[in-house]
Amino acid sequence: MKRTILLGVTLLLLYPVRAQSVQPFRHGDRVALVGNSITHGGRYHAYLWLYYMTHFPNRRITLYNCGIGGDMAGGMLQRLTTDVFSKDPTIIFLTFGMNDSGYAEFLQSNSNELADKNVARSHKDYQLIEEELTRYRKAKKVIISSSPYDETAKISAPVYPGKNNTILRIADFQRASALTNQWGFIDLTRPITALNLKGQQQDSTFTLTGKDRIHPDVDGYLAMTYFILKAQGLAGDPVARVGIDVQGAKVFQSANCTVSKLSVSPSHIRFHYLANALPFPIDTAFSSWNSRRASDALKWIPFMEEFNNERFIISGLKKGDYLLRINGDSIGVWSHQQLAQGINLALQTNTPQYRQAEALRILNEDRWMLEMKLRGYYWIQYMYFRDKGMLFNDDPAAVADVTREATHNIYVAAHLENYLKGHHKAVRDGWIAEMQALTNKIYANNKPRQQEIEIVPLTP
Repeated sequence: MKRTILLGVTLLLLYPVRAQSVQPFRHGDRVALVGNSITHGGRYHAYLWLYYMTHFPNRRITLYNCGIGGDMAGGMLQRLTTDVFSKDPTIIFLTFGMNDSGYAEFLQSNSNELADKNVARSHKDYQLIEEELTRYRKAKKVIISSSPYDETAKISAPVYPGKNNTILRIADFQRASALTNQWGFIDLTRPITALNLKGQQQDSTFTLTGKDRIHPDVDGYLAMTYFILKAQGLAGDPVARVGIDVQGAKVFQSANCTVSKLSVSPSHIRFHYLANALPFPIDTAFSSWNSRRASDALKWIPFMEEFNNERFIISGLKKGDYLLRINGDSIGVWSHQQLAQGINLALQTNTPQYRQAEALRILNEDRWMLEMKLRGYYWIQYMYFRDKGMLFNDDPAAVADVTREATHNIYVAAHLENYLKGHHKAVRDGWIAEMQALTNKIYANNKPRQQEIEIVPLTP
């Protein structure tokens, strides 16, 4: 059994993550991320933007959450004009498949037939989306397959056998379309399924896709971010890379940074260090959804090595242990061997550059929470009022209607508070203004600062 699982993991990991080149975001890009609840309430786009905020501080971009919980390709088609094109995007990321594939159908005796119908319906709706996206020439398009449905984790949530294979069938026509249209494509289904299977070899309850098998927790969202950044070709771009030869008293490497005023003596090595990027601050707090942390994903993805490497290499030191200080503050102690091999300062949460980045993470989280309120308002519009012919008809009759519905509809009830606030245009405008102010604050404070580095021996 373990051999079969291992083979499955290997095959899934060998499957290409991207079928068509996905370019990194450029300065001024406006990125609309269209999806279902995994986008609506998810953090992958917040993490993605935070990476660009810290790694490319002078490359200002805007990311728009265009997710609606419970949506399928057909619903996304109907809101392209009002919810996506209205934002004048230069890039459109489109992902669907979790809801399109179905749920309870997989418990029926004719589940294969029902799955075929779901795939056919999703494909038909997507072909109409494809036509609309082709006509919209102002934006590059990237199709992203759904994060997987985890059928194999030994957890209490009900299992819908065959659902993930159906998602993979949807991913196949998404990939084919991207190739035909020369659009970008990112496969999240296969690599995250592979990580789930790998983790379950050690812990049968492990999953990156949340306790309901559907919605990733924060570690799963960081994994999604990892694969998107990897598809953009950004793996290996360092935060900075510093190399100093103590014996020669020279800098032999300074990638994505400037090193100046090097001073070497028997008692110290000192230099000024100005990076072009900040480390990515990874949240270590537990989430309320599943008691997971974003940092838990680091066991399964080489994020620090590939995307968050602030590497310091100090060669030629005498044998012993050394204290590294930044601006006079002690950061950590390493041996001469460790320093010669290279240390990743992005792992140190007590550096001034990490603390600077952590403030940006908190501001970005506040921005994300405001955007969630706005998406709650739009959920009521697109998932309730649209089918009643009351789209954006925010009059007292609409308020009374949705309030009555919330008494017996748990999905409407979940978004009612944000609708009752957001149906006032002044309130929505206030949320948007607050989000813009937070974004401005982030970009005003995300520029790296010069640091004075000192390395001193702890033994004579």
